[in-house]
Amino acid sequence: MTATPPAPDVAQLPAIGIDIGGTKVAGGVVAPDGTITDTARRATPGKSVSATEDAIAAVVDELAERHDGPLVGVGVGAAGWFDRTGDTVLFSPHLAWRNQSLRKDLADRLQRPLWVGNDADAAAWAEYRYGAARGSSLMLMITLGTGIGGGIVIDGRLQRGAHGVAGEWGHMRVVPDGRLCACGNRGCWEQYASGNALGHTAREVAQSSPAAAADLLDRVGGDAARITGEVVAQAAADGDPLAVELLCEVGTWLGQGIADMAAILDPDVVVIGGGVSVLGETILAPARDRLERALPGRGFRPGPRVVVAELGAQAGLVGAADLARQAVCDGVG
Repeated sequence: MTATPPAPDVAQLPAIGIDIGGTKVAGGVVAPDGTITDTARRATPGKSVSATEDAIAAVVDELAERHDGPLVGVGVGAAGWFDRTGDTVLFSPHLAWRNQSLRKDLADRLQRPLWVGNDADAAAWAEYRYGAARGSSLMLMITLGTGIGGGIVIDGRLQRGAHGVAGEWGHMRVVPDGRLCACGNRGCWEQYASGNALGHTAREVAQSSPAAAADLLDRVGGDAARITGEVVAQAAADGDPLAVELLCEVGTWLGQGIADMAAILDPDVVVIGGGVSVLGETILAPARDRLERALPGRGFRPGPRVVVAELGAQAGLVGAADLARQAVCDGVG
């Protein structure tokens, strides 16, 4: 009589992670230790719901076909607001989803255990599990890119909020009646401490004082409208004094926002990810300085550590895969 082989321990199985951006659907097979063993990608057809789902399914199928052995499930992270359950995309800024039942649609197509949620939540989870926030009791993730997003992990649990939209740090109001934000409010934090904010401030200076912004203008053929955060960052790396000053200003605003969040949540670590985080200490040094001076109760209480994310652009993919694995282990996938 042949013995039946034991069922695999799902906690030790790899999962597929999917990270959906404005231009690409990136996927990978992720081992339980966070290692990515295979990758695939497709272009994101952002204006079509069905075509985007086709791209997700194509990436999952390609990875599954190449993988030798069982996969525990699929995790999908995307920019946007999800409901509390993760079943429905309430709104996505770069994709066609509006009150879209994404989880059900994908589950029907993929026929695999599935986790679906916000990409910044997935990145926060990855940094908690495998990156800069390992072992923390309360971590905050701040993703600095064109805007500001983030996530929260408390006592080993991802916090999505009562309605599923926690962690939208970028829309804290830091300047009453300040710059108009795409969300419809004025003075939001991401208007002062993001990649877009860096470019916006640089364009204002170039238009009001071209002599001071001569180096930046030279880089864009004299057209101030073409100055972006990336242009400023490169100029700063090359030693342009104005660019360095502008980066310091963004870092100072970053530190002020962290101080405000620390007053409410008291995290032990704040992880800075996203595209702007590659600037490292150029941004983080002024942020830490401002945090030290603005933290309520400073001198009588500890503040959070502020560190750069360790997993880079792969964090969302890794976190989504592990959240799918966790969901199956918890019996909710």
